[in-house]
Amino acid sequence: MVVKVAINGYGTIGKRVADAVTAQDDMEVVGVTKTRPTIEARLAIAKGFPFYSGKEESIPKFKEAGIKVEGMVGDLLDTADIVVDCTPGKYGVNNFEMYKKHGIKAIYQGGEKHSLTGFSFNALANYREAVGRDYARVVSCNTTGLIRTLYPLMKNYGIDYAYSILVRRAVDPNDSKKGPVNAIEPVLKVPSHHGPDVQSVIPEMNIFTMAVKVPTTLMHTHQNIVKLTHPPEDVAEILKVWDETPRVKFVKGADGITTTAQIMELARDLGRPRSDLNEIAVWEDGAKLHDGVLYYSQAVHQESDVIPENIDAIRAMMEIETDGMKSIMKTNKALGIQ
Repeated sequence: MVVKVAINGYGTIGKRVADAVTAQDDMEVVGVTKTRPTIEARLAIAKGFPFYSGKEESIPKFKEAGIKVEGMVGDLLDTADIVVDCTPGKYGVNNFEMYKKHGIKAIYQGGEKHSLTGFSFNALANYREAVGRDYARVVSCNTTGLIRTLYPLMKNYGIDYAYSILVRRAVDPNDSKKGPVNAIEPVLKVPSHHGPDVQSVIPEMNIFTMAVKVPTTLMHTHQNIVKLTHPPEDVAEILKVWDETPRVKFVKGADGITTTAQIMELARDLGRPRSDLNEIAVWEDGAKLHDGVLYYSQAVHQESDVIPENIDAIRAMMEIETDGMKSIMKTNKALGIQ
């Protein structure tokens, strides 16, 4: 079975999902959408993706720009088995009734609320619960990052509590319209939404988060403090658990990787497309265990860590693979990630 995938919104996430779907042997992209005649629209067509307009009023603009349009987004939905909604955050909710009308399964991104689908997804934590579902939400980049390292800790040792301070990038690298430019901006809502978002996937996780926004575009970092219920004798045991966890990658300060800029350079040196790092980077020599409390730092590449989760969500919802680890391994192999 080859699943026909529509991608509504060919932007930062959408174009990466499109490439990731194309790399799989059990799914294909049947079309993508944009609402404006941008360079991304031209690149989508150059890659051979059938191109559709997200808005009726945009068709004359595409025609004027010389961009061939196959039809409207509704026409695309009629050709697909499932749609991945990659429209900007808080816009996807407007598409829900359209998807229901066309009788198509839909995957949303973390910018939408959990209540929209009633189910939030992470491949490692709740893959089986996604099997056969009509609607799901892949949680945000930061939430994905927290779950990737916390879930194996909870599974192996139990967690009494987890505290995380998120140091967030201001915007994506291609966005020059927002800030802060020369300031540090604390998120005054406490807890930040990330803790409750983790609980939308793992309700029993006792987690509290705070966040601050800083003037960088490269990555987020998390400073985590976790009280383990049954801690091991040595942090080496925890490192072994993470080393065996898919989509977690160690970096070392001792190797000269002490900043997010150096992690991005590592991704370039590894030959990753767009210098993406789909894994969560954990500083191996920054993890410390003291009196049953684990302290560690991790970095999240906000543009790419959720991409493999979208692929796994497609497999689960379309019931082409019911075993979560098998899907994770298949996705990872196709995308060349750890």
